[in-house]
Amino acid sequence: MVTTNQAINSTPTEKPLAEKRVTLHNISWQAYEQILDALGDNRAARLTYYQGMLEIMTPLEEHESGSEHIGMLIHLLTEELNLNIKSMASTTLKIPESKVGAEPDKCYYIQNEPAVRGKTVDLAVDPPPDLILEVDITHTDINKKQLYQEMKVPEFWRYNGTNLTIYLLQNGEYQESATSATFPILTKAMVYDFLAQCKTQGETQTKRAFRAMLQEQIQQ
Repeated sequence: MVTTNQAINSTPTEKPLAEKRVTLHNISWQAYEQILDALGDNRAARLTYYQGMLEIMTPLEEHESGSEHIGMLIHLLTEELNLNIKSMASTTLKIPESKVGAEPDKCYYIQNEPAVRGKTVDLAVDPPPDLILEVDITHTDINKKQLYQEMKVPEFWRYNGTNLTIYLLQNGEYQESATSATFPILTKAMVYDFLAQCKTQGETQTKRAFRAMLQEQIQQ
């Protein structure tokens, strides 16, 4: 005879969702801007607009953990490589002329940091961010690769919860790359190790070990 607890334990548990998504179709640019204004800035949901589609995504724990951990890694790299950085997190990026808008997980100015230091970025006159990270663990209807290509973002990282894909803008089009142009010292294996160790050893210990490894590599 199976007890209630045994029956419960024998039932496979579903993996928690990483994001909640709602996609609206045939939305005008004007409607997108009105929705942005109505929702305001104090919200968890992130909006992406491309080719008449509006995606409203609410990140959950697995999504946010991946985003935060990769963000930690990026900041450690800039510190140890002595690179200035302007971090804009999920700031709304809009180009009305192209009718594209996004709120990426992370966006950074690194090479072009001096051009936007101390100012509010306006993509009508300022260069796009040098590096954007998107975490998409569940399916999205938005073609993020095409979107950021149109924004002319030089480097786009996409993480699906397991694999990191790096795209570099070459002659106006993204090409998948095994390495980062912003951080040539970085390998994907280093990213995967960092993410795994955050789960098993904790964030503080992982950051300490990663920093020591970087310092050793830089000195060689």
